Parts: sequence; structure tokens; C-alpha cells
Amino acid sequence: MSVMMKAAVIEKPGVLTIKNIQVPEISDDEVLIKVKVTGICGTDWSIFTGKYSADKLPMVAGHEFSGVIVKTGKNAQNLQADDRVTADINMSCGICFYCRRGSKLMCKDFTQIGIHTNGSYAEYVKVPWEQVHKLPENLSFEEGAFIEPLSCVVHSAKAMQADLGSSVAVIGCGLGILHGALAKLRGAAPVIVIGDNEMRLNVAKEMGADYIINTNEVKDIVSEVRKLTEGRGADYVVEAVGSVATYEKAFEMVRPGGTVAAFGITGGDETIKIRPFDLVLGEKKVVSSCAGVGNDWNESIKLLEYGRIKPKKMFSMEVPLEELQAALEQLRTDSKLIKVFVSPEINKRVIF
Repeated sequence: MSVMMKAAVIEKPGVLTIKNIQVPEISDDEVLIKVKVTGICGTDWSIFTGKYSADKLPMVAGHEFSGVIVKTGKNAQNLQADDRVTADINMSCGICFYCRRGSKLMCKDFTQIGIHTNGSYAEYVKVPWEQVHKLPENLSFEEGAFIEPLSCVVHSAKAMQADLGSSVAVIGCGLGILHGALAKLRGAAPVIVIGDNEMRLNVAKEMGADYIINTNEVKDIVSEVRKLTEGRGADYVVEAVGSVATYEKAFEMVRPGGTVAAFGITGGDETIKIRPFDLVLGEKKVVSSCAGVGNDWNESIKLLEYGRIKPKKMFSMEVPLEELQAALEQLRTDSKLIKVFVSPEINKRVIF
């Protein structure tokens, strides 16, 4: 008889059902994790609404997770039951041109747990043992689930390679808050975070931003950034919203010779208008990043373990698995929420 578990299954766009499904069976190269918490990501909303991974439905989403190992495959090494863990969600073939170059995100067989295959909005999730990372003793399960989004920001920061003392402007105050905190940690000055949510902007200031710009109060954000950067524009601009309008603003506010870091994900059919004239004569550069992978995870764990990044100011609440859809919808309308977690082990909301 199959052992069953509770899971949130996105049956089709706009339809999410809490139901009992079979606990995943693991291979010799996998481990089974009892999920403690999962962080809600904007990608989850895109999956729920059918804008992303619609061809993978029905599916259990959820990819920012932590938990406890309950079973290991026979090939698993240095892992055992009761280990507190999280897991790198990025999987690839391991043998293609890109994988052999250490660029697994470019692999044609690239797959992400909870985005392309069943994830952690359930009581259990299975993952390849080689993807597992143990949590330091001093990290909570919520911080453990936050390793994945932090790793994405770390990956972007490494691609951007901001110089010490360089100015960094971040457009967006969701994960943009983390971009600002990490820019300060890497020695950028000044760090400017731009957004339309006063509460989130204040959190960005608390976590390291030198200046915040509220787009509800400042209409010409390009001019404002230039004022704060001696009239030149920022040395580096991170786009962390994922809209055509903000990408176009990013290229306007970066100084000649500066770099735009593409982080926010737009719609697949959207395009932006850029004058090649400005790129050529201005020698403006573009770097991009997709997800945190490989050593980005180890680095993110150390940043959290030793308190270099302190994300708890971003933590808003934790809800039961049964309230996942309600939380997804509330995040679209409640400006007071930043990071919301989901747990299959609680039966009422916890406000942080």
C-alpha cells in the first residue's frame, strides 16, 4: 500500500488543490526530506497563473525549502536521518558542453525542483543527495529556506563584480533589498534602492542602503540617481523588478562605462527599447544571472551563519499549507508583506 502525504497541487492555471498524494519514492541517489518550511517566491505565482511551467502541470510547486532527512538512498554520503538540510534545486545532465564548463544553468536538460518537477509545497520532497546542504546549528528553518533566494542574489553580485567604492543603484524593493545589503557588504558606496513601497524601502535602509528613492514621491528617478552620483549616473544598476519600463530606466541611469545587471524576469515575449548608439559610444555593459548554483549556496550559507546577512527583518509571516493559495493572493495586494513562509506542520498563521 502506498504511503500518502498532504500536498498542494496546482492542477491547472488558477486551480490549486490540497490533496493526498503518494510520498515520493527515492532512488539510490536521492534522499527524502520531511519539509519544515517553504518560502513563497514570485515564480510560484507565475506557475499558479500559468505564465510559467504551464506545460508541467499538474505539479507540486515550491523550491525555497528546508527540512529534515527521513530516508537516504544507499549511495548518499555524509548524510543521515534527522540531518537539518536544504537543497540546491538546480539539476543538469552533467556531461554536455555547458555542464563541463561549470555552466549547468545553460544545460539543455536544466531542471529545477519545484519549478519543473514536484517540489516542497507538501509534507515530503525528494532530491538528489549531491544537491543537499546541511544547515548550521544556529540557523532556523526559515533562514534555511531563505538560502535559495539569497544564492540567486549572490550569483548576480558575482556576475556584476562591483568595485570597492563604486555606486550601485537597485531598482526594486523585493529581493532588491538583498541586492542592496550585499552591495554594501561588498564595499559599494553609495548604495541606492529604488521602489514604490515605503515599508520595504525602510527595511532596505535598515539592511544597508545609503539612500532610498520612493517612486511615489520622486517622478524622475534617473535625475535623482544622477544627483546622488555626482551627476554621472550609477556605476552599476541592478534591475530587480522584471518590467520593460524599469529595464529601460536602468539603461538611462547607468553612467557611461557602467554596468547594468539583469536580474528581474520579464514576460517571455516582452522587449525593451535601447539605442545601440548609446551602448557603443557610452560603452555601457550588461551582465545577467539566472539562479544561484554550486558554490553560491555554500557562500550564502556562510553569510547567514555568521550574520553578514540578517534577513529576519524581511520575514513577515508563516501560514499553514492549506492557506497557500490565500497567501499567494495576499502577497499581490498586501504592501506590508515581504517574505511569507508555508509549513505543512502548523494549523494557524504565525506573524513574525
